[in-house]
Amino acid sequence: MATIRLGDKAPDFTADSSMGTINLYDYLGDSWGILFLHPADFTPVCTTELGTASEFKDEFDKRNVKMLALSVDGAASHAEWIKDINEVQNTIVNFPIIADEDKKVSHLYDMIHPNADNNLTVRSVFIIAPDKSVKLTLTYSASTGRNFYELLRVIDSLQLTAYHKVATPANWEHGKDVVVIPAISTADAKEMFTKGVTEVKPYLRMTPDPTS
Repeated sequence: MATIRLGDKAPDFTADSSMGTINLYDYLGDSWGILFLHPADFTPVCTTELGTASEFKDEFDKRNVKMLALSVDGAASHAEWIKDINEVQNTIVNFPIIADEDKKVSHLYDMIHPNADNNLTVRSVFIIAPDKSVKLTLTYSASTGRNFYELLRVIDSLQLTAYHKVATPANWEHGKDVVVIPAISTADAKEMFTKGVTEVKPYLRMTPDPTS
């Protein structure tokens, strides 16, 4: 079991799920992916998260991001948990929840942290690019629910910066100005970014979002 770092290939796996057998790479295909890790079924914070994730599915679909969750319980338990999620969140869980009773996937993704709890997976999020590289990881405490608006914001940034020679500043949101990467000279930037370039400092050049 090795720590997964940014840029590493997301470990492939085949496992049972609430929607049948899933192979990660086949499931993602040429799409981006987001994998939500949960310590167990019938946990209160995770119940709210999976319901919220279902409500955000259209937003993830717009960004070509396929959703997956994982819990260390089995598929039969997942099916009962999904009934609760649908009821209390007034939604329909519309993406697979991986079953991981033997913790095979949990160990692949370094999700068992003895300093936190030797038996439960940590509550992490992995964002995976179409080339199957890991672009972002976030780990939450058991008491803190995930912010799905932030996850969408991060995906917007990752997708923008993957295809354009820019970075995104603090608190950036889609449509706001972005940073020209340092590797590009100001002269070249002014030719490349036709909407204009503002030089705040020689190393800090801003340009309008090229996708808006």
